[in-house]
Amino acid sequence: MTRYDDRRDNVFLLLWTLAVIATATALLLYLGVRVRSIELGYELGRAQAELSKKREVERVLSLERATLEAPERIDLVARTLLGMDDVPTARIVPAGPDPTGDPKNRAAGEQDDEDEVARAPETGEDGL
Repeated sequence: MTRYDDRRDNVFLLLWTLAVIATATALLLYLGVRVRSIELGYELGRAQAELSKKREVERVLSLERATLEAPERIDLVARTLLGMDDVPTARIVPAGPDPTGDPKNRAAGEQDDEDEVARAPETGEDGL
């Protein structure tokens, strides 16, 4: 009678078990990575949709801002809702010299004051 070698059978069973465990582990690892990549794809799609909505809101708000800042609209609101009108020239009071320095926009009184300063004698001191 031939004797069956148990050691040889045990080694094969051990190697077969390790191969099955390694294959199952690789399969589970692959499925985990695949599920995670699909989740990230959905998350990316939601983020892109939200970004698209925000860009559209930004575009609408910029158009609304441009409409609200239009001088014609401001004039219309001032005249109709607030009852404002143009100021008569009699109510305009000069507040000082023209900051642009344009001589044709200066008042006649300001020109006379400058002529007097130009004709004043030098005191020898700076501005005194």
